[in-house]
Amino acid sequence: MKSLRYPKVVGFELIEQIGGGGFSRVFRAVNIADHRVAACKVVLFNEETTDASRKMLDKEMRVHAALKHTNVLEFLNAVVVENNGKTSYVPGIYMLLEFAAGGDLFDKIAPDVGVGEEVAHYYFNQLIAGMDYIHRQGVCHRDLKPENLLLDAAGTLKISDFGLSSVFKLKESGKTRLLTERCGSLPYVAPELNSDAPYRAEPIDIWGVGVILFTLLAGNTPWDEPTKHSPEFRRYVSKTIFQEEPWNRLGQGALSLLVGLLNVDPSERMTLSDIIAHPWYTRQSQIAHRGPTVLAEQLTQSLRATGDLDYATPDAAMMQDEDGDQLMASAHTQFTQTLMLFSQTQSGKRYTPNLTRFYASLPPSALMPLIHQSLESLGVKCKPRAEGADSDGRWKLRVGGYDRRKVMFKGWVEVEDFVYGGSDGSFCSMQRDEGNPISWRQLWKALIVSPLVDPHVLRKR
Repeated sequence: MKSLRYPKVVGFELIEQIGGGGFSRVFRAVNIADHRVAACKVVLFNEETTDASRKMLDKEMRVHAALKHTNVLEFLNAVVVENNGKTSYVPGIYMLLEFAAGGDLFDKIAPDVGVGEEVAHYYFNQLIAGMDYIHRQGVCHRDLKPENLLLDAAGTLKISDFGLSSVFKLKESGKTRLLTERCGSLPYVAPELNSDAPYRAEPIDIWGVGVILFTLLAGNTPWDEPTKHSPEFRRYVSKTIFQEEPWNRLGQGALSLLVGLLNVDPSERMTLSDIIAHPWYTRQSQIAHRGPTVLAEQLTQSLRATGDLDYATPDAAMMQDEDGDQLMASAHTQFTQTLMLFSQTQSGKRYTPNLTRFYASLPPSALMPLIHQSLESLGVKCKPRAEGADSDGRWKLRVGGYDRRKVMFKGWVEVEDFVYGGSDGSFCSMQRDEGNPISWRQLWKALIVSPLVDPHVLRKR
């Protein structure tokens, strides 16, 4: 039987998978003739694909395609390949999206540290600009969380993933409706979703941007869930939490804004107009006009301070001057290069959109069993993709579990050959498909300091 392949999508060829899992995959796609790069999200069809899920996907595409704003990831086009047994292509919906070369915003933030107020202010203002536009179009996102905030090659914030969005207002008449569906991830959902009552759309997203602002400043979400089952949330409601870390290290301006965003009563919660008028929001940015290099340096300051970037980047002596993928020229910017989003591999310098990576002094055949054993000792479920290396020479391990906020994570650990100083070593990259980028970074750090792996990890000297 002939194996199925991926089609070209309006001139774009799917080159390599860069994310996704389960029934969806995200690929880097290139249009060779036009020298353009995009992302392609593929939602796979099979016998279990229902009409309801098809309708949800259609709605997601209609909503996303209509949104055009500098802080919203652009929807470019889409192609549908039906599961009719007659095609030579993989059945599914192929959504062509703007390529966010800067990767995840929260991949650049040290857990439990966060970023300084200036970087938080810079990105929060872009988030509000995007959400103000989205709400003016009558759309509620309903799934605002760290993993849905991406960066382009210049470091501009892009709001993504409109799979749970809903139209709550008619633009022509301004007439609004209440929503009823329960959706979202527990650490980020608003407390009014804990009841069965219909709810107003806009306050849901306001709560979401509040959780994101806290996470920018503190390097973690404020609670597991906004219910009495969470001790942290109970202490927040009683106001005793403000004497504790990290709340007690937040500046007064940011704290007053957070309390307004995270008002438990949706009728008393701040509106977008209130946010835009708040002094912390309106104050002049200290980094907005200082260029992409300064922005990237300030964004990753917490990773530099914790030493995390010393693992992600090898010694200069190990690096070679390679042009890399010519079709990725659009990703070679001052911003992405300062973020160190390019890794030296055996075949040359390669774009690696995440900073959860390291080099080791053992070859893959020796390193991967240690990684497997170490992750299982951390409570992570592991499943090798194959015995030994794949046809592309990489050893791959599928991993999954739950983080300390009880949110599911899934991803891959990939290990490949890397020769340095005449000795066999490895380049290891951890790619997250699902879950909080900050929790993924915590897992990465736990792995590289684990007793079995730590002695072999190369550090920047």
